[in-house]
Amino acid sequence: MVAYGAEQRIRVPALRAGWLTQTFVHWAYPPEAVQALLPDELVVDEYEGAAWVGLTPFVMADVRPSVVPAALPGLPTFAETNLRTYVRHRGGRDGLWFLSLEVACPLMLGARAIGAPYHAGTLRVSRDAGTVVYEGSRWGGEASYRLVVRPGDPVRPTERDVWLTSRWRAYTRRLGRLWQTPVEHEPWPMARATVDVLDETLTAAAGLPAPKGRPVVHFSEGVRHVRLGVSRPYAP
Repeated sequence: MVAYGAEQRIRVPALRAGWLTQTFVHWAYPPEAVQALLPDELVVDEYEGAAWVGLTPFVMADVRPSVVPAALPGLPTFAETNLRTYVRHRGGRDGLWFLSLEVACPLMLGARAIGAPYHAGTLRVSRDAGTVVYEGSRWGGEASYRLVVRPGDPVRPTERDVWLTSRWRAYTRRLGRLWQTPVEHEPWPMARATVDVLDETLTAAAGLPAPKGRPVVHFSEGVRHVRLGVSRPYAP
């Protein structure tokens, strides 16, 4: 079972941040459709016989390397949107695999050095009449999205909710090597949510078939104490 709280303490983080105003939109996919997009070292992590792909837009706040004191300002707040799936290394450890990462801060493109699939774009997050509006388009016009969600009442996370939202490492691949980046933060405060508008081409751009069925949707005001560890080549 995926852990609800962080699996490790990161005593010396490479980066600190807050992940705020986050929505999780998840679709079930045939495992073979997702497995075709993964490196050989990783296998699809299934829940109830399905692979799951998540569209997760949010706001990155107070981003700073650990060497920058808390008394000094971090980077200006910016929007990010991830398209991700859930995997296990063939050695057993679960984690995230990013199919794409859209970001409004070009400085984040430096993470391409370890294979993180960042794309610079124009992104916006706003609130309007009880809804949260996420909009973005990749520079070059390759992919875009518009999502309008209506947050509802807080919920106690179910087993599936935890499985879809609580992962404590990300895998990337670069120069023939698999990398892992650990993460630590407080548990997500979760709320129900409904989708008013959803138009996106991110799944198609990633090589996935069009999503089918109604997505599973959650909203969170976010977590403010995110600690990202140093990325390292994978070692069992």
